[in-house]
Amino acid sequence: MTFDDVRKIALAWPQVDDGTSYGTPALKVRKKMLVRLKEDGDSLVMPGVPRDEREMLVESRRPKSFYFTDHYRDYPIVLIRLSKANRATVEPLLRRHWRTLASKRAVKEFDANL
Repeated sequence: MTFDDVRKIALAWPQVDDGTSYGTPALKVRKKMLVRLKEDGDSLVMPGVPRDEREMLVESRRPKSFYFTDHYRDYPIVLIRLSKANRATVEPLLRRHWRTLASKRAVKEFDANL
């Protein structure tokens, strides 16, 4: 995957906009960060992943896709290597976080159109 693939997925959802965060491309929902590209150009900073789930993902069968650094140790964030990831692993995490940031009305309308 690439960040452009992530953009295509998320920009199809209500209230998602292009933006920047820490000087890197990001996607935002109502001015709050949905996801951003890390400075290495290959890692996605994915908020909204509780620490216990993050540990499971890092230790899972896809340890090359998921990781975290000491900088993110105390935050509900996982890093995803896009070059090792696929849509089936990224989209559910992205969508779940979008649902927490979007307005209740936008989520309800989105669900009604599924």
